Amino acid sequence: MFHRPRVLPFVLSVLTVLFSLTTTAALAQTFKAGAATSNITPPLGMDIIGGFNPSPSTHVHDELHARCLVLDDGKTKLAFAVCDLVGIHNLVCEKARELIAERSKIPTSHILISATHTHSASSALGRDRFRHEQTLDEYQTFVARRIADGVACAINNLRPAQIAFGTAEAPEHLFNRRWFMKPGSMPQNPFGTADDLVKMNPGAGNANLVEPAGPTDPTISFLALREPNGRPISLFAAYSLHYVGGVGNGHISADYFAMFASHLAKLLDAEKQEPPFVGIMANGTSGDVNNINFRQPRPRQQPYEQMRYVAEDVAAKVHAALGKVQYKDHVTLDALFREPVIGFRHPTAEQVAWAEKTIAAGRKPGADLPFSYAERALRMKEYPETTKIPVQVIRIGDVCIGTMPVEVFTEIGLEFKQKCPQQSAFMVELANGSFGYLPSPRQHKLGGYETWLGTSRLEPEASDKLLAELLSMAAELKVK
Repeated sequence: MFHRPRVLPFVLSVLTVLFSLTTTAALAQTFKAGAATSNITPPLGMDIIGGFNPSPSTHVHDELHARCLVLDDGKTKLAFAVCDLVGIHNLVCEKARELIAERSKIPTSHILISATHTHSASSALGRDRFRHEQTLDEYQTFVARRIADGVACAINNLRPAQIAFGTAEAPEHLFNRRWFMKPGSMPQNPFGTADDLVKMNPGAGNANLVEPAGPTDPTISFLALREPNGRPISLFAAYSLHYVGGVGNGHISADYFAMFASHLAKLLDAEKQEPPFVGIMANGTSGDVNNINFRQPRPRQQPYEQMRYVAEDVAAKVHAALGKVQYKDHVTLDALFREPVIGFRHPTAEQVAWAEKTIAAGRKPGADLPFSYAERALRMKEYPETTKIPVQVIRIGDVCIGTMPVEVFTEIGLEFKQKCPQQSAFMVELANGSFGYLPSPRQHKLGGYETWLGTSRLEPEASDKLLAELLSMAAELKVK
């Protein structure tokens, strides 16, 4: 009797199972990206803290947001939240990362939260931003929750994506704001001495200018995310420009960072798409760089005029560079987060005596810098000897992002780019906390605003120690 062979059905069954497993594995490995925004605008009446004399907000020119991006390589997720804030306390970041991790299972080490340093926002640094010991106030708690909400919405928007890295150059908007001055022209600092060798913001057109005390970094680094059909999802950029400013009196504004995002969406014809395109501009390393040309003063301008000019020009340069990038269907993701111990600065006995005498004399009308720095010196007298400083390295394919929770001098960011064992590389400042300015040891010796006790809170060697930690972490994450 003739029997039909049963081999073929068996083979087909095996092939079907293998195909199903392969398809499932391929889907699991699909690279995805999602982005969203979350409103963090404070109520009117809260102080705007960009200057030495905080004053209540009276008008919202444009809303403040946490602009969020989530990447998923099938095994690892990364979350980014760039917030329209002057700075963000490390306790706020810790709370937000905890909320995100609870909801999404993204490890806290894989979550980057940074502030743009707009000077037209209320404080997420606490009611007394120079007090070391804090508990979260109402607005800080609100910001932490809204960051977590923004990341949750970005996760909801995850979809198959392609990714590209690119750069553009915009040197014309950057000016080192620390200047060597002609002998005899250096004014006294708030502590009553004239031992500074450089001056911050010496005044446009000042006849006593000699030369800038440091470099600028003209490179805009960016990661572009799009759907496989070419529709944009998000763009995460970093540019080393402190902020632009020039807002209306009492106005809340996200500064040029938000205008960049809006104009880029317009250039991409993505203003009304669903889910929305999210442009993101983080601050690079701009602790000593701003948008003021001290050699050639520009004419007086209307509020927001210069801000819009810079934002639209930077967006146009990035948009042009997008035409040259190479998109990839998949990259692997990784991150490291550490907290090296760094020393705090403390006032000397002489500085404490000066501060107590200055406080006793009372605050003078206007911007009384000696009084402000006397308050800061007495706050720092109570600081512990050391503190943990959060630093983070994120790897996205062959791109490396390093972060520090300080206003980093540009020369430090340039050194990270040059020495990072993984290329391409760039930095994001004011990330996962806000511990004041970070001059290099060389710049500390030159003095000036950014090095004053109370403006700079970490030991003079802090930048060398933190940079060494970042480079070591980058070497661990380097793609083999």
